[in-house]
Amino acid sequence: MALKISLKPSEKMIINGAVVTNGSARSNLIIENRVSILREKDIMKEADTPCSRIYLVIQLMYIDEGNAVEYHNTYWELVRDVVAAAPSTLKLIDTISDHILQTNYYQALKMTRKLIAYEKELLEHVK
Repeated sequence: MALKISLKPSEKMIINGAVVTNGSARSNLIIENRVSILREKDIMKEADTPCSRIYLVIQLMYIDEGNAVEYHNTYWELVRDVVAAAPSTLKLIDTISDHILQTNYYQALKMTRKLIAYEKELLEHVK
């Protein structure tokens, strides 16, 4: 089934590692095969917390599968540190890891957004 994407003027997205910028008018794209797509709103440009670093490395797995082994190694180091610091994250991280092991990187990114929200909640309680 095809994926229809509506882009706002000047909106960016990544398609299989290529950055695409929409022109000055709203556009519709129809993607008819399986490709890695990240819309601008889902692209993390800066990672300043442990869980946002996890998101960033999964994002790299998704858009740069050629270097997946390197990113996987980094991922496992990051999650080991997060679970050691906050064991209550284990259930979310297990779900994310399952998606990664099945190369469902987009689903892993969606779950990692929940992990980032949980991290924010934990940090607010510490303050």
